[in-house]
Amino acid sequence: MPPPLPRRPVWGESAEPTPPPPVAVGPPEHQTPVDPWAGVDTGGWDLPSAELPPLPPTISYPTPPDTRQWSGPPAPPAVSRDTRQWSGPPASPAGPHPVPPPAAPSAPRAIGPMVPARPMSPPAPPAPPKVPKQRRGRRSTAPPTPPPGWQAPKGYVPVPVRRRRRWPWLLLLTLACCCGCPAYYGFPISAQYPARATVPVQVDDLSLRQDSRSTETAKKLEGEVRKEHWLAEDTFAGVYATTGGKRVTVFGGTGFRLSPESDAEAEISRLTDRYALGAPESVDTGVRGRHERCAVGSSDGSAVVVCTSVDHGSIATGVFTRLSVADSAELLGTLRAQIVQPERG
Repeated sequence: MPPPLPRRPVWGESAEPTPPPPVAVGPPEHQTPVDPWAGVDTGGWDLPSAELPPLPPTISYPTPPDTRQWSGPPAPPAVSRDTRQWSGPPASPAGPHPVPPPAAPSAPRAIGPMVPARPMSPPAPPAPPKVPKQRRGRRSTAPPTPPPGWQAPKGYVPVPVRRRRRWPWLLLLTLACCCGCPAYYGFPISAQYPARATVPVQVDDLSLRQDSRSTETAKKLEGEVRKEHWLAEDTFAGVYATTGGKRVTVFGGTGFRLSPESDAEAEISRLTDRYALGAPESVDTGVRGRHERCAVGSSDGSAVVVCTSVDHGSIATGVFTRLSVADSAELLGTLRAQIVQPERG
């Protein structure tokens, strides 16, 4: 007969052979004691003992620093399966009754795969102490701390470091802002106001005409200046002529003016209809705070150039015949230098 085929394992049964159950051993109280020194010669054990040197004093270990506990999420519990095989019933405690016979082995339980536990992360190192922030440009007044055990060399003498003072620069900047700006804007005003006006009889090759018609025209122009500039402190007007037939009429007034540039534009606009003036031109006077405008027009069928010059202390307007714009502006500067005299100049 052929040998029987090997039995196929049942589903869930371990492929390894089941070890036989261990033989139950009775409690030690019922076993015969054994002498471990039986049959051994114990004579000659009395040996002279040498005195050993005393032990050095024990150095105490320093107390370890406190370790901060790990503040991360808790680790999931480890899933484990019981892998112990059945080892039979537990031994009965000592007593007068006899030991019962071992029970028959039962089928082992199914053992699943072992799931390794998740390793715990190491605790985070302690954070370093924060260094206090220092403002940029400032230095610490405390002297640096030398390292432990450092000694100065022989003959070394500490020399204090002199700090650089910055208050003189700050003082100069404050003085420049507080005094420089008002002086820059206030100097033209103090140099041009107050002023007085007098009409001279002769200016270069120009002669003042004193006939009745010229005197009446001058008085009429003074009245218009007083009417248009009611804050004027003094007014002036005059009609000049040269031997070549050139005629110059000048009029104006003195008084404080806060915005000379806008006053010059307003004066040209006022005379535009009377003399049919064209587009005004700006003329550079070379004097800070003085503004001049010139425009070409006509009067009694003759071409004329009207120029007005205004600063913080006076206004002067001239009507020129048979002259260009540049010559008219230059001649007006000469006339006002002779007529208007600043009191502080």
